[in-house]
Amino acid sequence: MPALFAFLHHLAFLALAVTLTVQLVVLGQPLTVQSARKLGIVDRIVGASAVALLIVGLLRVYHFEKGADYYFHNAAFHAKLALFALAASLSAIPTLQFLAWRREIARGQQPQLPERRRRWLRIIVHTELTALVGMALCGALMAKGIGYFG
Repeated sequence: MPALFAFLHHLAFLALAVTLTVQLVVLGQPLTVQSARKLGIVDRIVGASAVALLIVGLLRVYHFEKGADYYFHNAAFHAKLALFALAASLSAIPTLQFLAWRREIARGQQPQLPERRRRWLRIIVHTELTALVGMALCGALMAKGIGYFG
């Protein structure tokens, strides 16, 4: 069972990384009704992947791996959680933007996205992806016992 949950955890992480990359690419292209619709769909997958990553990760911490005591006494784990919280918090900004477009998209109208706002959204998604890289590093450190202070 631990191997299954490790696989699910990695799969959710991969899905999150891929969907954030898709967001970044689409935000780098001219906005159309179709691309705005795609961003909304991809954003829902980003959210579902993040929720799955968190739930499976917590199940691993409490039931399938070294135990909560080990993880909560590991600085790399705390850093990993902080990076996840950062990425999750930042993801609210693009999500709110994509949700604001729903009515226009439903009417077949191209949403407006000023260039400055588009660049800001891309910076946010870049930051989320960078946080994911940091999370991967923290996971590798944890697996080797680095950061344990218990």
